[in-house]
Amino acid sequence: MSAVTDTVRVAAPGNAISQSFRDSMVVAKRNLIRMSRIPEMLIFGLIQPIMFVVLFTYVFGGSIQVGSSTSTQAYREFLMAGIFAQTVTFATAGAGAGIADDMHKGLIDRFRSLPMARGAVLTGRTIADLVQTALTLVVLAVVALIVGWRTHENLGKVLAGFGLLLLLGYAFSWIGALIGLSVRTPEAATSGGLIWLFPLTFISNAFVDANHLPTFLRHIAEWNPFSATVQASRELFGNLPPGFNASGAWPMQHPVWASLIWSVVIILAFRTLAVRKYRSATA
Repeated sequence: MSAVTDTVRVAAPGNAISQSFRDSMVVAKRNLIRMSRIPEMLIFGLIQPIMFVVLFTYVFGGSIQVGSSTSTQAYREFLMAGIFAQTVTFATAGAGAGIADDMHKGLIDRFRSLPMARGAVLTGRTIADLVQTALTLVVLAVVALIVGWRTHENLGKVLAGFGLLLLLGYAFSWIGALIGLSVRTPEAATSGGLIWLFPLTFISNAFVDANHLPTFLRHIAEWNPFSATVQASRELFGNLPPGFNASGAWPMQHPVWASLIWSVVIILAFRTLAVRKYRSATA
């Protein structure tokens, strides 16, 4: 076994990258097949965002002011980018629980016994989670269209908005991976993956205009990576309500760039930490 490991470690950089990619795709395929055999995972993952769409649209829609409007239609279009972003970030809990489950069952140790790239196990898992998140977004977008959500920009900008949402979801899946490797049970990973997401998503511009928040919370919301992606998606969807004025904070004035920078920084930081944790946790 040590001979195989040593061979992998001294492989040429090009071969190492190629092997890492192939191994990641194999692990991703394994996880996608597993997800397809448990369709309730996708169904249950859709229930909460659909409930948020219905509740916020029809219960709070006419009583929340965005920009200069309190109309239900204006709030519905303002809301959907926040719901989309919340959906992709809440997938973090599922990613963490899945990795914790694999750890608990000893599957990770079996992967370690194979001549495969160390980071491939986590990369494959996060890619599979990204595919599942994309499918969830498609279904949720159809539901949003049914309840009256509309975009007002060209197709390229709309797709770019969804691309930023998926990039944020992929970045957060690495946070979930680190949490899953740091706890002992899938239940703990689920709790650990959700407890910090609620303040992150609600102290933001997802459901209300951040300009209406108290000063201290408004500053947090303006520099929240979640808020940057929500604001960027609204701009790319053409869903900013009449009379809406973004704050002067840099992320709110340049939300697309802020969203890209935040997502890339999160991926780089937490992928490094997760792979390091993976090596020490399974050593």
